Amino acid sequence: MARIAVMGAGTGAMAAAARLAVAGHRVVVYERTDTYGGGVRRFERDGFGFDTGPGLLTLPAVYRDLFVKTGKEPLEARVELVQVDPSARHLFADGTEAALPNASRAGVVAALDAALGGGAGGRWGDFLVRAREAWDRTRRPLLEEPLWPDWQVLRDKEPYPAVPHKRLLHTRRASTLAEIGAWELRDPRLTALLAGYALAHGVDPATAPASAAVLPYMEHAFGTWYVRGGIRELARAVYERCLARRVEFVFGAEITRILVEDGRAAGVELADGTVAEADFVVGAEPWRLGGLVAGTPYGPGALAPEPEDRFPGRMVVCLALRGAREPGAAHRTVVHSADPEGELDLFRHGTPPGLPTVRVDRPDDPALRPDEAHESMVLTATVPAATRYDWGAPGVADAFAERMITAAERAVPGLRERILWREVRTPLDTARETGATGGAVPPPALAAPRGALHPANTTAIPGLFAVGGWSHPGGGLPHAGMSGALVSGLIVEGPDFRGSQ
Repeated sequence: MARIAVMGAGTGAMAAAARLAVAGHRVVVYERTDTYGGGVRRFERDGFGFDTGPGLLTLPAVYRDLFVKTGKEPLEARVELVQVDPSARHLFADGTEAALPNASRAGVVAALDAALGGGAGGRWGDFLVRAREAWDRTRRPLLEEPLWPDWQVLRDKEPYPAVPHKRLLHTRRASTLAEIGAWELRDPRLTALLAGYALAHGVDPATAPASAAVLPYMEHAFGTWYVRGGIRELARAVYERCLARRVEFVFGAEITRILVEDGRAAGVELADGTVAEADFVVGAEPWRLGGLVAGTPYGPGALAPEPEDRFPGRMVVCLALRGAREPGAAHRTVVHSADPEGELDLFRHGTPPGLPTVRVDRPDDPALRPDEAHESMVLTATVPAATRYDWGAPGVADAFAERMITAAERAVPGLRERILWREVRTPLDTARETGATGGAVPPPALAAPRGALHPANTTAIPGLFAVGGWSHPGGGLPHAGMSGALVSGLIVEGPDFRGSQ
């Protein structure tokens, strides 16, 4: 039985902890805040509840596998999963709208044809077929195995099978999402639809590799799910599974040093001077780990490149509303920006968009409202992280929240008149709760030469591993769960671990 110290109680870290405990190891999780879940948080006030992190779940199979592998009780015995239908309602800048059914390519094609006309649905459907090829080529090396240097499909070749586009004497193939929109989708509304998936994951649609086509594919192929009571309930279930497997949690405990003996991780030291010996240390944000290593020449950024400040954060506006949610309202509505080029300034110049794309979440969930005469609503927009923009300046956050509410009123007429109160949360809140630099939110890893691969789960120091959204395979709830599985496999089975079969 090995002693394992885990830094932080994020979802990926807890997924690793539960699996390691089932393998017979003694696992202690040290969390600097007073609760678990990392960015999967809930804000509560006056009988209202709001998810302030992810609002929906894709690829629930990741967490079903976690619960199967860590005990006889399945995930559905601990949380209620509800498939959201429609998957999302989309409002485009020209006033057209489309409600896309959940996990139905044929249904999506029909809905887009009916809403947009001109063969738009057929072009989107053909795009999804090509996106599936990219998914099939990259799924295992990108998501289910450790990051091996011999996987050429991840670094050397674009896995998305772009359609040849002839212009004059030249034949071009799309290598970015923007080029897919221009050359293959050929409709500004479909381009906005594609860009919206990228923005929701913190990815710049102008520069993202064509392989980012897997992001909408995952939603269309595997469905979009809501956890009754809010996504925070999923974090609670994982936390309770850890407790059931005798994982120990120490809250209010910040790790300030990683101890190394004979060139190997040997434990951690806490801010109060307490030293905990360990055979393995599992940490997050791998560029920081080097700065915590004691007795070696490592420093911040030594074990992995420092994060680029182009990674954005999220602005979240929680709205407590008088009046009942109207019957048949979509769970999620995406209000697309009327200025898509200006919106990309958040990546180019670190300035928030004047006209943001806003995701409006309206869960039909009695657990999140005081009674049937009220409604809980969450607005989310992708914005620059606090390292690039001063969200703490007087009036800045409230002014941007006003722009988000204005956008949301396109989806919910009369919204302002229903607001009882609001809670505005900026990347500064994300930084405080998760420790992420500037409150940036990690994007998922993407394949191809211009892909965004995250540092491997192994590090240059034996016994020290990286888990969570800032390491392989990147950000998002499914990816965090996969990260936990990979780290536990590397510790339990050793460096030759090749992922689940």
